[in-house]
Parts: sequence; C-alpha cells; structure tokens
Amino acid sequence: MKGSSHSSDDHHSRPRTFSETLMEENMDYAQDVILKWDVYAHKHHNFSSIFAHDRKEAKTFIQAVTALQTAMHYYVRLSSNSDKIIRAQKLMQTAMKRLEKEFYVTLSANRKNLDSESVSSRSSKASTRSSISDFYEDEASEEEDKKTTPSRGENTISESESASDIAMADLKSIADCMIASGYGKECVKIYKIIRKSIIDETLYYLGAENLSTSQIQKMEWNVLEQKIKTWLHAVKIGVKTLFSGERTLCDVVFESSEQIAQSCFTEISTDAAVKLFSFPENFARSKKILSPEKMFRALDLYEAISDLWPEIESIFSHESLSAVRSAAVAALLKLGDAVRVMLSQFEAAIQKDSSKSPSGGGVHPLTRYVMNFLVFLGDYNGAVADIVADWPSNARTPLPESYFSSPTSDGGADPSSAEITARLAWLILVLLCKLDGKAVLYGDVSLSYLFLANNLNYVVSKVRNSNLGLLMGPDWIWKHRSKVKQYLANYERMGWTKVISSLPENPTAEISPQEVRECFRGFNSSFEETYKKQSTWIIPDPKTRDEVKISLAKKILPGYRIFYQKYRWQYNREMGVESIVRYAPEDLSNYLSDLFFAVSGTSCKSSSYETSLDSSMTSRGR
Repeated sequence: MKGSSHSSDDHHSRPRTFSETLMEENMDYAQDVILKWDVYAHKHHNFSSIFAHDRKEAKTFIQAVTALQTAMHYYVRLSSNSDKIIRAQKLMQTAMKRLEKEFYVTLSANRKNLDSESVSSRSSKASTRSSISDFYEDEASEEEDKKTTPSRGENTISESESASDIAMADLKSIADCMIASGYGKECVKIYKIIRKSIIDETLYYLGAENLSTSQIQKMEWNVLEQKIKTWLHAVKIGVKTLFSGERTLCDVVFESSEQIAQSCFTEISTDAAVKLFSFPENFARSKKILSPEKMFRALDLYEAISDLWPEIESIFSHESLSAVRSAAVAALLKLGDAVRVMLSQFEAAIQKDSSKSPSGGGVHPLTRYVMNFLVFLGDYNGAVADIVADWPSNARTPLPESYFSSPTSDGGADPSSAEITARLAWLILVLLCKLDGKAVLYGDVSLSYLFLANNLNYVVSKVRNSNLGLLMGPDWIWKHRSKVKQYLANYERMGWTKVISSLPENPTAEISPQEVRECFRGFNSSFEETYKKQSTWIIPDPKTRDEVKISLAKKILPGYRIFYQKYRWQYNREMGVESIVRYAPEDLSNYLSDLFFAVSGTSCKSSSYETSLDSSMTSRGR
C-alpha cells in the first residue's frame, strides 16, 4: 500500500484503525490525481483545461480535493501527525493553484457563453444544477435520450444554452471546492476582475456615457437628444439583461455562500450602475433643458426609470447596493423637479402670449400649440401623474367647481389620475381665458364669437380624440361641446340678425308694393354687406362648417323663398333699371355654401414654440 511509506513517524506499537487506513488511502489517492495536474510541473507547456477537454478527469479532480479535505479535517481533529498535515496542506495548495487557473480560464474562455442574455434566460435551469456531478448526470441522461431521438433539431436544449449551462456548472463546482477549502478569496478576486470588466465594456458598447452637468450644458441640443435616445436603449438592456444576468451568474456560481455572491455582485456592479443613473440626474440639473418643448425628453427618462423600477428594486435589493437604488431615485426626483418647473413655464408662456389672432376667426396658433402639447403630455399620463402628485399642495392651482367635475363619477377612471386631470384641466382653462382676451380684440362681436367657437371646438376635438378624453371625462367634453354650440348660436344671432330681420315676420301677409320693394332692397343690401364681410371668415372643421351653413339656410331660405315666390312677378327686370329682386333662393343657397372656407392670408404663421414642439414630436416618432 502506497500510504505505508508515509507512516514511519507512527511510533506507537498499536495497530492502525480503519479510519486511519482510510484517511491514508484518501491522501494517497488525492496526491496521485493532484500532482498529475500540477500547474508548476507543466509550466513549460500550453495550459490545457481539464474541464474543457476531459470531463471525467475534472470530476475525478474535484473528488480528489474532497477526499483530501476529509483527510485534513481528520488529522487536524486528532491534533497529531503534523507531517501528514503539512503534506496535506502542500497538496491542497497545489490543487488550489490548479483550480484557480481553471476558474480564470473557464471565465475568460466563456465570455460569449456567459453573456448576460444567455445567463438571464437560462437562470432558472442553471440554478438547479447544484454540482458538476449533477450536470454530468444530466449530460449522461441526454446522451441516452439522443439514442432514441430521430434528429438534432428536436433537442429541447440548444447548443448555446448547453454551453452556458456547462460553463456555469463548471464555475460553480470550482467555486464550491475552493470556498470549502478556505480559498474563496482567491476565487472571488478573479471573478470580480473579469466580470467587472465585462459590465464596463458592455455599457461602453451600448453608448452609456458618464456625462457631467457641465458637459451636458455645453452640448448642442440635437447632439444631446441623440445621447438621450442612446441612454434609453442602454438602460433597458442594462437593467433587464446585463445586471439581471450578472446577478443570476453570481447567485449560481457562489450558491454555496450567499454572502460571497452578494459581495461579488455589489463590487462588480455598483459603480457602473450608479454611473448609468447619473446621466438622467445630471440632465435634469442642466439649465439647458428648462424650456417646455424639452419636457418630453425629461419625461422619456423619467418614464424609463419608473418602468424599470421593479427590476431595479429586485436586482439591487441588498443593503450593500443601496447606492444604486439611491441614484435611480435621485434621478427620478430631479427629473420630477425639472418637469414641474417646465409645466410652470408652459403655463406662464400661455399667459404671456401676445401673438395676433387670425384675421378670419380661425384656430389660433397658440391653441394648436397648447393642445398638441397637452395631447402629447397625455401620452405620458403615468409619469406626469406621479410628478404632479408630488407637487407641493400650496403650488397646486385650484379649479372652480363649476368648471370641472371629476371623471371618476362614471366609475371608468382611475382615481390616481385625479391630480394630472386637474392640472391639465387648469392649463386648458388658462388657454381659454387667454383666448377670451384675444377674442375681444376683434372689431366685430359676431367674429369674436366665431373665433371662440372655432378654438373651443378645436380644443374639444383634441381632447375627445386622444388620451386626454379618458383623463378629462365625458362630462367635461359634453359641457364644452355645449359651449361651442352656444358660441355658434351667438355668432349667428349677432352676424345674421340684420339679414333675417329684413324680411317680414309673416312672408305670406299682404303688404303694399312699396313695402315689398323696401323689403327686397333691405334684404339685398344686408345680405351683400354680411356676405362680403364674412367671405374671409373661416370655420376649419368641416362638420361644424356644414352644420353652421345648414343652420343659416334654415333661418334665411324658407321665409325668403315664400316671399320671393309671392312677389317676384311684380318686379320683372326692365332694360336700364336696377333689378329689385336680385337673388333666387337657389342663388342664396350657393352663396351660403361658399362661406367659411379657409383662404390664403387668413391664418397666422406658426410661432417659434410651435415649430419647436413639432420638432420634438417628430423626433419622438409620434
């Protein structure tokens, strides 16, 4: 027996026990296997990984180290045979050097197989492989399955998935062995260096830059916008794939020690994750973004972090990773502050607007700008609701009860949206009040009412046909639609009363020829004057335009037709004499049908802020 050569120090005459004999055999067995793979004995040759080339030998090596551990514990417990303990320690050092090298080579050679996407997608299966021997058993069973499987295409595990599983199982078995042998520190050091470099490299290739506030401040806006788009892509992959996969890999490789797994993940990920979330915070701190049109980029960043928050909270849940959670929260808070400032600026911009109104009473550029802005804002209702909810109570603008009723009354709205609904309703009210002031500037009261009708109708249409409709609710839409009808009724009354009143109240009643002549002349004059004045007035909405024309025709044509048919024969056109009866009912109908179409020169040019908003919406792709 090999062990006899190492037992000369046993000077006791008593026979050896079974345990002593077994431990001696364990030591000899371990020595044969470990020295065979001594890295120093083969230092002049290219390193060849046991795990990559001979899986049975790898299993044997792990078993030899386990046997050596058992022997060492036995001798230490007996506190005797110091030469055996020294011998065992030297063998263990040799074994650990080999495993340290194997761990490094396996990690380095499997960068592709251990990419975060593969690891995160295979995490549940990989974590069930508690040891390399388990994997060998699975591998053996798969070989048996292949014998009864018609083709490779029917295998449930792809080659990449299998390679990922193998690499994780190998790393786990090495880590388990080194940690159990008291060499976990060496293993962890290698792991941290390699995996940290992979995280940093991945984020670099994703384009996630660590830009300071001053750098952002100096950057051209179109360049900064591209940086934001790049970051939005990077943070999604970073959280859902990169950090998630690295967390899984740490948990699998260091399953035998939760503390080591947590320590490794903390060290390799904290700096990179904190830097990743510093970009939106620094962006929010920059004065460059403080204009309403740039609000949507801040909301993009806020929305991205909010959507990822469940994953952030789960992946970085440990107390040692609180810096990452704090960085994400700090970014949300700063972005929220910036959005609230920009909302206040937006409201102030509406109130300060001094642009002229369209000459034909059409939709004002301010109305288009504000409503397009609010429709766009409504698409971010979740993020905006969170931000507005954090608005200090003394900064919230109260709404008159008569103006707004909660859309929750129909049971179809989310109560949590009340704050954003109130804020949007207030901004619309600020716009409408501003339009009231602009309407007064028209010299004609009827045109003022037509202007208010056109603009309010545009507002209601934008609300009804967007996400704002869900927020504002059907009651709000109905009330303001009724107000549009009221404005139009006032326009018709003020704009066409002179024409309508020029005809007798009872067109069938008998009147004198002189009275008939005066009625026709009065009607001709008032109609021509009104038509000429309103020929440049517009109603942009086709449905509303048709409704107004039909309404006017109903008010004018029936009475005129009766009067015309009763008295036109008395005033046949004579040569050289002005005709008293100038218009047949069909002529009036044609004239009315030509009204309210937009013509060149009736609209104001788009304001600079409207152009900026169009640019923001285009770049967003909405």
